[in-house]
Amino acid sequence: MSSEPTVPKPELGHSRRDALAALRLPHLRAFAIGRMAAVIGTQMVSVAVGWQLYERTHSAWPLGLVGAVELAPVLVLMLPAGHFADRFPRRNMAMFAHSLLALAALGLALVSARGAAVSLIYVMLLLVGAARAFASPSVSSLLPQLVPPEHFANANAWLSSCFQLAAITGPALGGWLTALGHDATPAFVAAAVGQLLFVAVLARLPARRQARAAAASARDLFAGFSFIWRHPVFLAAMTLDLFAVLFGGAVALLPIFAQDILHVGPFGLGWLRAAPALGAMVMALLTTRLPPWRRPGRALLITVAGFALATIGFGLSRSMALSMVCLFLTGAFDAVSVVIRLTLEQVLTPDALRGRVSSLHYVFIGFSNELGGFESGSTAALLGPVLSVAGGGIAALVVVAIVASVWPDLARLGPLASLRPLDS
Repeated sequence: MSSEPTVPKPELGHSRRDALAALRLPHLRAFAIGRMAAVIGTQMVSVAVGWQLYERTHSAWPLGLVGAVELAPVLVLMLPAGHFADRFPRRNMAMFAHSLLALAALGLALVSARGAAVSLIYVMLLLVGAARAFASPSVSSLLPQLVPPEHFANANAWLSSCFQLAAITGPALGGWLTALGHDATPAFVAAAVGQLLFVAVLARLPARRQARAAAASARDLFAGFSFIWRHPVFLAAMTLDLFAVLFGGAVALLPIFAQDILHVGPFGLGWLRAAPALGAMVMALLTTRLPPWRRPGRALLITVAGFALATIGFGLSRSMALSMVCLFLTGAFDAVSVVIRLTLEQVLTPDALRGRVSSLHYVFIGFSNELGGFESGSTAALLGPVLSVAGGGIAALVVVAIVASVWPDLARLGPLASLRPLDS
């Protein structure tokens, strides 16, 4: 098979998908509910940590360091984590990773309750980063074991909807719990419960060993890099989102906007954090009803440009209502990008490489948020939060133009349902 995805003549007799096709699968329903509980927990930790750090330090630097601290263990562990996901039952790895996340949340609760040193918050965040390094390749590569290929796009749309519903609930609940008692401890305890609920759900799913379990050689560890590099369309999609989110992310600075610019307090911070998730959930639900994209690569470029414009609008806003609208739009545009990228990964990647490719995908995409948080915190400390966010949106627009120019095949990519796994 050629190194580029082939586009045979697809059978498009039906203009609309069966919107509930993936949800009829019992394992997927259980997986979606459990992951929602875990995401709610993760979001509560993010809100509570951000508010607690800014409340105690009144500086943008500690907020930026959150992303850097969580990213550090991922850079060290991403290769072995991806390899383990291809050698051992992915369900078991996911259970181990989310148990570590629960332990980290309980550690943060103890630090908060005792008013311990800020440095201990970062120790717990290192554990969060290590756990997420193992969670991502195992959880995301578990989906193809639960869903047949023809339902990948529909399943990703529903999982994205559930994810965003949790991302709405988590920040709002975390902000409410923090504001209620002027203390982040209850939010951290509730976050630990959410992670343990996901572990319980995973324990009820089948533990399937992968078809091929190769020895842990250096060549095997770097196979994911090699696969992505040989297939430019996949590389282009990941690069686009990596740098767009890196420059265009505003989430890390929301505590500053909530307290010093919009003056809405921790409860308002929770709603600001929830607004992108609300937009993403609405858009993800719409994608379950819309016909398949005929040019998904072109849709990816357009939506990332829309994300950048909405980020600029948020950075310049002084109104809570306008800020909520702009954040809603960033989430809506990002939802399309997420569904397209995840489906590309699952359709184009051979099963034997899914763990390693997913691990790298997570570093490119998932932790671009954390790295973007460090970039935002650093530039905000030097230039102020408004210039940091608005300037980042402008840089994200430049990234879209560069990717469209360097990888023109991305815009010409055919329907996702017509693509097949590439050579490993």
